Amino acid sequence: MSTPPMPRRAARAAMTTALALAALATTGCAITPPQPWEKGALARPEMTMGGDVLGDRFAQHIYTSKENASGGNGVGGGGCGCN
Repeated sequence: MSTPPMPRRAARAAMTTALALAALATTGCAITPPQPWEKGALARPEMTMGGDVLGDRFAQHIYTSKENASGGNGVGGGGCGCN
C-alpha cells in the first residue's frame, strides 16, 4: 500500500513554507563588524591569542617540569624544574 500523492495546493504550501523558513533562518546569521565604540575592548592585549607572553612562558615551564618532557614549543631540555 502506498500513500496517495499530495494535492498540488498542499505541495505548493509545503514548499512555500520551507522556503520561507529557510530565508528566515539565514537572516539570523548575519555578522556585523564591531562598532567604533566596541573596538577599544578588542584592542586590549588580553584579547589577543598571545597577549600574556610572560604568563605563557611560565605555564609552559611548569608543564614541561611536571611532565618531565619538552617538545613542540621552544628548545629541548630537562624536566627537573630547577633553574
